[in-house]
Amino acid sequence: MIAETVFKSFDSTVELETQLAKRIANQLQDAVDIRGRASLVVSGGSTPLKLFERLSEQAIDWSDVYITLADERWVELYDKDSNEALVRANLLQGLASNAKFCGLKNMYTSPEEGAAMTSESLAHFPRPFDVVILGMGNDGHTCSWFPCAKEAELSQALESSAMCCAVNPVSAPHPRITLTRAAVLNSRQIYLHLVGDSKLSVYRQALSSDDIHAMPIRAVLAQHKTPVDVYWSA
Repeated sequence: MIAETVFKSFDSTVELETQLAKRIANQLQDAVDIRGRASLVVSGGSTPLKLFERLSEQAIDWSDVYITLADERWVELYDKDSNEALVRANLLQGLASNAKFCGLKNMYTSPEEGAAMTSESLAHFPRPFDVVILGMGNDGHTCSWFPCAKEAELSQALESSAMCCAVNPVSAPHPRITLTRAAVLNSRQIYLHLVGDSKLSVYRQALSSDDIHAMPIRAVLAQHKTPVDVYWSA
């Protein structure tokens, strides 16, 4: 069966966040009921914060849900740019405070040095991942697959069979660690969460070609292995 991309638009961000949170919660609970555990991969940034809050209110068996990040800036937890800090403050609250979270940043001084340990720490996660939530930048990046990154780094992120790798984007701050394309696509469901007319324009541009190095989001949109649902509101 070929996985098709489904596009869903909503009249408001509140409606989008409410519907998506319910759907994700149902999928996670189904995974727990069927396999005893569930896994969720989330993205950082400002767009998913309200979704995180809605998700944390869902009454599911959070103690059986494993959560990690699609990518992380190689900064300390107290840094304002830490994705882990955002997840802890907005998702791992209330009912979801019992979830098992594993961050990507560790004690090593660089993501190049720390990538192996991060991969080891994720080895116990239920895989395929049950749900992956991605965002997208105006340059067409997702995770930390930046078109401005060194060619060797981007190629590793898009073509390696490893769980994660280091990326040093030119146009964005901080060295980063990111899940690879292989890791992201080893999932049962991917959601692309977009807000605003500019993101809709970038999404349409991404559909117009198959050059994944120019717009790495195409590495998710142009594949037929894993279902992708795009949730968009203005």
